[in-house]
Amino acid sequence: MSTFDDKLCHVDTATPRVMVVDGSRLVRKLIGDVLVRELDNVEVVPCADIAGARAALAVGPVDLVTTSLALADGDGIALARTVRETAGQAYVPVIVVSADAQSHLESRQFTDDVTDYFDKALGHVALAAFIRGYVQPEPIPGARVLYVEDSKVVALATKRMLERQQMQVLHFVDVESALEYLEGFRGADDPGTDLILTDVYLKGELEGRDLLERVRHGLGYGKRRLPVLVMTGDANPDNQSALLRAGANDLVLKPIEERLLVTKALFQLRLARLA
Repeated sequence: MSTFDDKLCHVDTATPRVMVVDGSRLVRKLIGDVLVRELDNVEVVPCADIAGARAALAVGPVDLVTTSLALADGDGIALARTVRETAGQAYVPVIVVSADAQSHLESRQFTDDVTDYFDKALGHVALAAFIRGYVQPEPIPGARVLYVEDSKVVALATKRMLERQQMQVLHFVDVESALEYLEGFRGADDPGTDLILTDVYLKGELEGRDLLERVRHGLGYGKRRLPVLVMTGDANPDNQSALLRAGANDLVLKPIEERLLVTKALFQLRLARLA
C-alpha cells in the first residue's frame, strides 16, 4: 500500500460499484468473482482497457477502480489520470494491482493520480480484503497496535483514531521502551502485538528506522508475522523508498489523515490473519 493520501476518497456505501480494469478476461473474471463473493452487494464493472473504462465511466460513476499496470492502450497510471479527468471522479480511489507494484513504489514511479497499490502475489482473496477496507470498512475488535510516538498531542489524537476502530493501543514514547516490551515476548508464539505503528524521528538514541531494523532482523519477524506501518513527514522519495526497502509494510504521511491510517492498519491486520 502507498503514500498518495491527497487523492484518498474513503468510500462507505451499501452498494459499491467497483471497476476492474485488466487486459486478461480471465483475471477480470477471477477478481470479479472474488469481489462478489467477499463484498456485500458489490457491482463489478469489468473493462479490458482505458477506452473501455472511459466508456463505462460515461454511463455512470464508480466507487473504486482497480487496474493492472500494463494495458493494451496505455498503462495503469494513464488510466488513473483518465479517471481523475472524468466529471465527478476526481477523488475516486484508484488501486494499481501488479506483481511489480512494490518496485514501482520503491522507485517512486507512481504519480499522485494513483491512490494506492496492491501486490498481486498476495492473491485475490487478500485483494478483496484490501478493497473492503475502502468500500466496506469493518473494525477488528481487540487488535493490538504497538504505537511509538514522542509527541503527546500527536499520540493522543492518533490513539483516538485507532481506538474508535476498537483497537487496543500500546503507546510508547521511545524505541527503547518499545523494544524492551517486544523482547519480553522473544521466542513465544505471540509477539505481544498485532501491528507496529511508529514515527520515524523520535527522541532518544534510537529512531523509527532502528525499531524497523530490530523487528525485521534482530527479532526476525517478517512482514506477514508482524506488520509495521511507518509514519513520516519526510517528503523525500529516496528516504521513503529506503524505509520500504528496510521492511516497512507501508508508509503513512504526516499530518495523519484518519481514514487513510485506519484503512492501512485494518488491511495489514487482516492480511496478517489470512492463511
